[in-house]
Amino acid sequence: MPQENVQADPVLLTHLLNETIDKRLDILRRVADVGSISEAARGAGVSYKAAWQALETLSNLAGGPLVEKAVGGRSGGGTRITPRGEDVLRLNEALVRARRRVLEEFGRNGTEGLSAAGGQFLISMRNQLPATIHTLKIGSALVRLLLAIDDDHLIRASVTKESAQLLGLREGMRVIALCKATGVEIFSEPPSTADNLLEGTVVHCDRDDHGGECTVRFPSGLTLVGFARAHHGLRRQGPAWVLMPCDNIAVALAQ
Repeated sequence: MPQENVQADPVLLTHLLNETIDKRLDILRRVADVGSISEAARGAGVSYKAAWQALETLSNLAGGPLVEKAVGGRSGGGTRITPRGEDVLRLNEALVRARRRVLEEFGRNGTEGLSAAGGQFLISMRNQLPATIHTLKIGSALVRLLLAIDDDHLIRASVTKESAQLLGLREGMRVIALCKATGVEIFSEPPSTADNLLEGTVVHCDRDDHGGECTVRFPSGLTLVGFARAHHGLRRQGPAWVLMPCDNIAVALAQ
């Protein structure tokens, strides 16, 4: 079983999720109810692949697996939610109730429009990595960050000085590193460039002759989704090198 990622925090996770629009939590709830990712995917109206990736993203943010294989039973096994997954659902339900009470209070005062400014947003970036600012260096125009995404991996990112000031960035601060899957390249051998080059193990990869989407897992349990070129030579459970250029990384806070 993958190790827990100490950079992650289930409380931080719940701040990023909006129960009314985020299918990821819906999928997790359905897995808890029916004991099957494929059944949960059908019930949520998404593909099995989308459901699996949703659970991987949630596990990244929560710092450990939220579901696990269940062996035995009349059907021969399935998937069950872990205690950490149960905690995430309980905590999110409590936060949703509290958020509704606050929005109802503001609605009674005729300030419905404020909910968008103070609400939560669902984003398309599938790589959402809890991180800690290891070092922060202020330049003439940019602030360069070194982010610890787990005990073994540091990645570089940069933001403008104005953004760093508005976010109140400082060393030791917990943040979320965001990167689109299309901004990540996966290789079977280390490329010549070493900008944010990470080594992991292939979990899934599209056909070698066509290339396509690939998922890589690190010893901490953290996963990254990217794309491999045609004739990539990657194999499931084999080694992979992940290239995540500094300019493709955004930094966000969970308030």
